[in-house]
Amino acid sequence: MDVRDLKFPGILEFTPKVFPDDRGIFLECFRAEPLEEKLGHRLNLVQANHSVSKKGTVRGIHYALVPPGQAKYVYCPQGSFLDIVVDIREGSPTFGEVDVVKLDSEDHRAIYVSEGIGHTVVALEDNSSLIYLCSAGYNPQLEKGLNPLDPALNLPIPQDLDLLLSPKDTAAPTLAEAKSHGLLPSYEECERWYAKLRADNAS
Repeated sequence: MDVRDLKFPGILEFTPKVFPDDRGIFLECFRAEPLEEKLGHRLNLVQANHSVSKKGTVRGIHYALVPPGQAKYVYCPQGSFLDIVVDIREGSPTFGEVDVVKLDSEDHRAIYVSEGIGHTVVALEDNSSLIYLCSAGYNPQLEKGLNPLDPALNLPIPQDLDLLLSPKDTAAPTLAEAKSHGLLPSYEECERWYAKLRADNAS
């Protein structure tokens, strides 16, 4: 499995080797070892989620406060998505920066999103599916969101899509509003949490 660092630390792209034959294909969609080698700790799998989306569906920008936050390993078994990440950790040297990976059932890439990073997906075709492997369960007290159409972020969402957003995501604050109300993860707190995960992994 090939691993690529994305624009800012804590975001990794995984591309598996695909083995086709006359029956179909076989691939490893997740392996713990390459992720551990890059991060210094394993993904502590607590919850797995599965979503199916219509073309134009936008989910996010979602994140959870740290600690404990919620890291995600995201894989697309069917269809295609743009997976967009935003560094929303207040105090980060890359605060406000955006990166994007295309996840689809052709190249079978996956993305790892560390705790404290904003995460959005945009479905590029109907009946597109995602599997999320999560380091923490859903906690409504810690779960937060930002408006994916915040013009200051200018997410690379294709202009030709008829967008479908939940009422919750539509009403979510902009990055500036969330910052002014103290709703963003702290970069310092996130760094302490990552260090704790590495220490726990080593013990």
